[in-house]
Order: sequence, then structure tokens, then C-alpha cells
Amino acid sequence: MVSRGDKLRICLAASAGGHISQLLKLEESWRGQDTFCVTTTDVVKEKLQEKYGRVYVVGECNREHLFRFILVLMRSIKVILSERPDVVISTGAAAGCAVCIIGKLIGAKVVWVDSITNVEKLSLSGRIVRYIADLFLVQWPELAERYSNVEYVGSVI
Repeated sequence: MVSRGDKLRICLAASAGGHISQLLKLEESWRGQDTFCVTTTDVVKEKLQEKYGRVYVVGECNREHLFRFILVLMRSIKVILSERPDVVISTGAAAGCAVCIIGKLIGAKVVWVDSITNVEKLSLSGRIVRYIADLFLVQWPELAERYSNVEYVGSVI
């Protein structure tokens, strides 16, 4: 990992709405580090900028819209290559998954926190990221028992 002084550069990646809300509840874990955000809509950009400064909007996408996913992927590549994070922390969804994969390709550590709404199985993005994540957390103990390389340490909400 390349640190900037004694601070890590941390990318916080999450879709607007519940995903970003859950991610921001973990703020204590990156306090004092050099952070920036990647999200999906301008709606949350101003609020995030007040707290984190650098915020990138890559757009919304999902598995049903391949063209949109490709656009989000291209925007995410640009952000990650520009910022070069040491760590990517994400709660999903598709854009967070893309950022995690790109981050991993440049050597960043990946932390994934699957959404509390995923009670019976991991999210699709989570099932993809699980194989590259350095730390994969779920918010239900049953999921940690069901999947390998998955940990339960409590819930965010």
C-alpha cells in the first residue's frame, strides 16, 4: 500500500440511498484518513462534499442495462486511476462492485459490507466481490455461516 504520509487514501463507494447511508454509519473506521467518495447521483454529492471534499458521480447502473454499466465502469476506471486509493470500502451496489474490482486491479485492499437488506443470500454484487475482497462483512450471522470468506461482526443499523 502506498500511504500519503501516515494517512491511507480511502475510497468510499456506494450507490445513493440506503447503500450510502449504511456506509456512512461506519465513518469512525476511516476518521483521520484521506478519503474520497464515489456515488451514483448528484442528489447526495453536495452533502458528501461538505464532509469528504472529493466526490465523484459515476451514474446509476444495474445488470439489466449493460450500456449503462459500461459507462459507469469507464467513469470508475478514470476515478480510480486518478485517485489511486490504498483501500476501497463499499456497501454496493453495481457501481460499488465496479469500483472494488478496479481498485483491486491497482493493488488496493477491498472491504465490502453487504447490505442489511440481504437476509437470506448475498447481493449479486456481493457474490462477485466476495472472491476479491480482503474483508467481506455481512450483517446477519446466518450468512456468515452459509458462505466461506464472509464474516459477521454485527449490523450497521
